Amino acid sequence: MKVAIGSDHGGFGLKEALVAFVLSRGHEVTDVGAFFMDRDDDYPDYTRLVAEMILKAEAERGIVVCGSGVGASIAASKFPGIRAAVCHDAYSAHQGVEHDDMNVLCLGQAIIGEESAKEIVSNFLKAHFMDEVRYVRRLQKVRAIEREFMKP
Repeated sequence: MKVAIGSDHGGFGLKEALVAFVLSRGHEVTDVGAFFMDRDDDYPDYTRLVAEMILKAEAERGIVVCGSGVGASIAASKFPGIRAAVCHDAYSAHQGVEHDDMNVLCLGQAIIGEESAKEIVSNFLKAHFMDEVRYVRRLQKVRAIEREFMKP
């Protein structure tokens, strides 16, 4: 699977560990940055790069790490077609994909440790959307909301 990963300074250390971890699992990784610690960088910039890769079909899934995961989740969710969530537990990481077709996982380096993050990422990447009627129906409703509020 092609995975785009990005972080600001608040998630830099965890992102570096996750790039190596995802590669070790046999996935193709595009690291969009940050490439060095810069306390003045901002999570929306890296979130944008991850989201754009997914929207251009250059990546199937994305991972964004910031301090809490919350800011990255908010920024990612502004892009039509991106379904992002903060997941700091393994269940939510796979359930978000299986039931909601989540395509961007957001993590907070200040919230979870590296080993927990690896388990969460592993569950996120192994999961597949379950095309049961109720999940498809719900996803169609989410997409309808998105279309309704997108500017022409």
